This record gives sequence, C-alpha cells and structure tokens, in this order.
Amino acid sequence: MTTHPSPAVIARYTDRHAVLDEVTAWSVEVHLEECTDCRALVAQSTEDDSRDLLASIAAGVDRGIAAGPAPEKRPGWAAARHRWMVWRLAPWLIMTVAVLACAVGLEALQPSLPSLVALLAPVAPLPAVAIAWSRRQDPAWELIAGTPAAGLAMLLRRTAGVLVVVIPALAVASTRTQGSLALTLLPCLAFTAATIAVGGFIGVRRAAVTLGTAWAVAVILPAVVTAELPVMLRPGSSGGWAIVALALGGLVVARSENFRRLTSHD
Repeated sequence: MTTHPSPAVIARYTDRHAVLDEVTAWSVEVHLEECTDCRALVAQSTEDDSRDLLASIAAGVDRGIAAGPAPEKRPGWAAARHRWMVWRLAPWLIMTVAVLACAVGLEALQPSLPSLVALLAPVAPLPAVAIAWSRRQDPAWELIAGTPAAGLAMLLRRTAGVLVVVIPALAVASTRTQGSLALTLLPCLAFTAATIAVGGFIGVRRAAVTLGTAWAVAVILPAVVTAELPVMLRPGSSGGWAIVALALGGLVVARSENFRRLTSHD
C-alpha cells in the first residue's frame, strides 16, 4: 500500500466485530510496519479494554526482561548457526554443484555426448527452490507465516539465495565445456520463473517436481539417446529463452496475490 489507509479502513481494522477482507488487512499491516503516524492512529482507534490489555501485557514483558539475566553478546558468526537458509539448503546446493561437476567430467570423457551442462541447466536450481519455502522443511514456518512480509517477497529472497550459488556454478561449468553461457543461464532463469509462476497455483514443490520431470522425460532422455541437442538449446535460441524468462517474471509479479495464502506454495 503506497498511500495511507483511510480512517474508515483503520476503524474497520481495529474493530474486532468488523469484517475486513484479507487483501486489505494484509496491505494495512504491511503499511503499518513503515508508518508511525498510522500506527498511532490505530492505537487511538483501539477500544479501551484492548488498550488496557496491551498495556498490562507490555508491563508484564518489561518486568520479565528487567528480572532476567543481562543479554550475552554473541559473535557475529554465531547467528549463522540458527539461519534456516544456511543449513537446510546446503545439502541440496552441494548436490547441485556435484551433479554439474559430474556432467563436466562426463563431457570430457565422452565428447560425443550432447552438452550435459546445457541439458541440466534448466532444472539445476529446482531441487533447492522446491524446499526454499516449504512447510515440511522450514522449522519456523508458523512464525513466518503470521508476518505481513510472508509471501512472494520472502519466496523471491530465498530463491535468490539459491541462484547466488547455482548461477556461478553453471557459469563455471559452461566455460569448462565450451558451451554457450547464454543457453546455460537463460534456461535456468526461465525454469526458475516458471516454477514460481506455476507454484502460485499448485505449490512450488509440486511445480518444481512437475517441470523437472517433464524436462527430463521430454528433453534430456531423448537428447542422450540420440546424442543431439534439442532445438531449444541450439545456437540462436537464446532470444526465445530471454523472452520466456521475462514473460514468466511478469506473470509472477502480476499474480503476486497468489502468494498471500502461503499454502499456495507449500
């Protein structure tokens, strides 16, 4: 929400008996994170008994903090131990890099094979993207799901964390095999965007599995059997991949409301 919510919306937001649609409530909560004036207006519009309850809770929290031990200063590296992204995705990213290294080795041993790196590039980030925002893999799911920032923005940040590792690995593997860098990176980005776009309707995990399986059956297996790259990975097709990636990215932004219900990309 780029403008301030109207007083009527604020009044409905603070009225426990009023009905406010989910999109409007979500927009108000996001706006309140940044706007102190609107937070003050919400506080003024809150009923007396609610303000008394909040005041008593705040006083209890203050007493508990004052009675507890002083916080210990931990070194900066200690926070990394508790970050979900660091440890939960590490095995999947290591596996992805290992598979790409094996593809480079197989191409060196069997020059007659089509470019395995190019064939694997579209699906390389999908395993890690599939669990980047998953109820089954994220121990803090319930906490994050209740925050206004949850949704597409969170999913994109975690997907970016995957691509920060996968894209350099693909670039190195492509240079090692004399493959086309554009036809390695653009399909990777296009399939990542497709996974997020389709994930808004069926869930990111299901979208990753479906797209990865379809690519393996329809493209990778025939290419290995015939020892020829498919048409979509031959020189001259990079422009088509760029258009597809941009179109899918636009679809994700246009349908961002699909991700306000977190179960849609569970």
